[in-house]
Amino acid sequence: MSEKLNTRRTILIGSAFLSICAFWQMYNNIIPLILTNTFHLNETWSGVIMAADNVLALFLLPLFGGISDRCRSKMGRRKPFILIGTLAAVFLMILLPLLDDSYFSAASTTKLAAFIGVLGLLLIAMGTYRSPAVALMPDVTPKPLRSKANAIINLMGAVGGILYLIVATVLYSQARTAGRDHVSYLLLFSIVAGIMLVALLIIMTMVDEPELARQQKLYEAAHPEDTLSVTDASGNEKLPKPVMRSLTFLLISIALWFIAYNAVETWFTTYAARVWNMPLGGAGGASLCLTIATVGAILTYIPTGMLAGKIGRKKTILIGVVLIFTAFFLSFLYTCFSDHFSPVLYAVFVAVGIGWAMINVNSLPMVVEMCRESDIGKFTGYYYTFSMAAQTVTPIAAGFLLSHVSYRTLFPYAAVFSLLAFITMQFVKHGDSRLIRSKGLESFENMDL
Repeated sequence: MSEKLNTRRTILIGSAFLSICAFWQMYNNIIPLILTNTFHLNETWSGVIMAADNVLALFLLPLFGGISDRCRSKMGRRKPFILIGTLAAVFLMILLPLLDDSYFSAASTTKLAAFIGVLGLLLIAMGTYRSPAVALMPDVTPKPLRSKANAIINLMGAVGGILYLIVATVLYSQARTAGRDHVSYLLLFSIVAGIMLVALLIIMTMVDEPELARQQKLYEAAHPEDTLSVTDASGNEKLPKPVMRSLTFLLISIALWFIAYNAVETWFTTYAARVWNMPLGGAGGASLCLTIATVGAILTYIPTGMLAGKIGRKKTILIGVVLIFTAFFLSFLYTCFSDHFSPVLYAVFVAVGIGWAMINVNSLPMVVEMCRESDIGKFTGYYYTFSMAAQTVTPIAAGFLLSHVSYRTLFPYAAVFSLLAFITMQFVKHGDSRLIRSKGLESFENMDL
């Protein structure tokens, strides 16, 4: 295995993440509509149900990541979970629009209970294979190349979200849905299920996990300097105390910057409407700012992976944290002097997107850099536990401040937690792989597409 990233293979592996992101984009957009419009649940109960995925993720992602580490299937450690989890999720998700349509035709408590029960099983099915699917990339990618590979994986996830948005826009335009008492989402769910099955087919037929894992072991044996674990007196591998300390501070940092970013992502449209009198949608709407941030991140994924190969992951992350802190702080200062939105703030949100890409592309590779090869799934689960915990807590905490103190606390809240993340990252001394010194794009990829 050479120290050149196999772009084609990384894209194939990323197809699983593409399908996962397409699913979650649909889930987050459509399920609240079904809960409120068809089942007539109030915002509180709908919010509780929508929060269940984050709560379940806290337990399921590290659990199944660790279980997949110990899997000894002939098809590999991760593929059995991707296979079973995807098939179960596809079957369960198709039931949801059927129950939705049936309830609209003839409402009953039994159908509501069945919908919530299927929804819970679907969340469990998705939780069984997310960590194994994400862990497959570091399983078969040399440590120095994982930031670049993760940039491609993130880009694939963005493509999944964009695919969903295109399909949803075509199927459910305002002209098609205006004046209708009920909208059936069966076709939309079926198309996303098809995307998931195509991604599964790609993984199962075009990714030879056992062979790639064998090559990775040979690479690791040839580069023992990349291994951070040590063997104790009993012959068990464990992380040295300095590495464990770095891992702890890295996971805390991950939670802190997710607390900062997710608070703005969750509450910005409401904030902009209240403080700057902006409409929620449209060409000049508040949602455009978040879209600009997302586009900024997408355009930065690949360059960020390349930058990390030159200056290191930690430095790249710190630059990203400084960018989002500066953007949030400048937004707060602007609010102090104006109660109307200015297009100048679009540039601020571009900085948010770029900073978030620099953080997001490199944080997972730093986590798995510190573990031995047999624990990648478990450590991937740790990453998601801390990020999901932050995303569960921060909408509530920030919402409390907005409701009981002032809406103008949003950006100071985000800026403070960004600053705290910058401070805790200073204590992270491990997780930066040795840098690859080569010219141009030659060190980045083997374009054998």
